[in-house]
Amino acid sequence: MFEGVFTALVTPFRDDKIDYSALEAIIEAQVKGGVDGVVPVGTTGESPTLSFEEHKEYVKRVVTLVNRRVKVIAGTGSNSTREAVHLSQAAQEYGVDGVLLVNPYYNRPPQRGLVAHFETVAKSITIPVVLYNIPSRTGINFLPESILELLDRAPNVVAIKEATGDLAQMMRVIELCGDRLTLLSGDDNLLLPVLAIGGRGVISVLSNVLPADMKKIVTLYNEGKLDESRKLFYKILPLCRAMFYETNPIPVKAAMEMMGRCTGDIRLPLVRLADEHRAKLRQALVDYGVRL
Repeated sequence: MFEGVFTALVTPFRDDKIDYSALEAIIEAQVKGGVDGVVPVGTTGESPTLSFEEHKEYVKRVVTLVNRRVKVIAGTGSNSTREAVHLSQAAQEYGVDGVLLVNPYYNRPPQRGLVAHFETVAKSITIPVVLYNIPSRTGINFLPESILELLDRAPNVVAIKEATGDLAQMMRVIELCGDRLTLLSGDDNLLLPVLAIGGRGVISVLSNVLPADMKKIVTLYNEGKLDESRKLFYKILPLCRAMFYETNPIPVKAAMEMMGRCTGDIRLPLVRLADEHRAKLRQALVDYGVRL
C-alpha cells in the first residue's frame, strides 16, 4: 500500500502564519515530480510548534489540494496517547490514506508501553497506520520483537518509517515481520542500502527539493537497473547530507527559499540556517544542478 517515495512536507510560513498559497505550489511540484505520496505535519512539517487547529486545518487542506492524485499520510503522533487518538481520528475524517505515528517522546515508556500506545491509537481508527521509529528524536527505540507483537494486536499497522540508522535492526524487523510490514527508510542517505535489504522506499526530506530525482532512484532500482540507481544515489548523496547541516527542517526550508518555493521562515525554538551553512548549502545545490 505504501511503497516508493513519500515526501515529508515542509510547512511554509509567512509572517508566522501558514502560507497556503505556497503550499498549493509545493503540492503541485510534488505531484508533477511523480512522488507516491506526501506526509504533512511530521517532523519536517514542524508539528511540535503547530497548534491543534493549525495541525488539523493543514491536513484538511493537503487532502483537498492533493485530490487523490497521490497518497496522503498525516503525521498524528504525540507523546500523549489521547492527543494522538484525537489527531488520528480527525485525519481519518478528512480523508487521509493513513497516519504516521512517531514514538511517544520524552515520556520514555518501556516496550510494553509503546505497544499499548500504538495499539490504542491504531484501534481508534480504521485506516492504515505507519509507525515512525526515530530514537534520536524521541529517546526511545521501538524494538523488532515489540513491533511483531503490535502487528498481532493491531492489523491496520502496515508500515514503518525506520530512522534508527541501524541496518541490522531494520533487517531484523524484515526478518520477523516479513510481508506483514512495509519498511521505509527514514533517512535519505540510507535509501539505497535500505532498498538492498528489502525496504520498499523512503519518507524523504530531500524530495521537497528534488522529488523526481528521489523517485528515479527507487524506480531504477525496482527495474533492476542497479548501476544507474547507484550512480544517481551517489550523485545526490551530498545533498542528502546537506539537509542535515543543522536540525531538520532548517536546511530544507533554506533550500526551498533559495528555489523560490516558500519563505525560509521557521518557528522557534528552531532558527534560520546559519550563514556559513547557507553558503555551503547553496553551493551543494548549484553543484548538483539545481537552478536558483
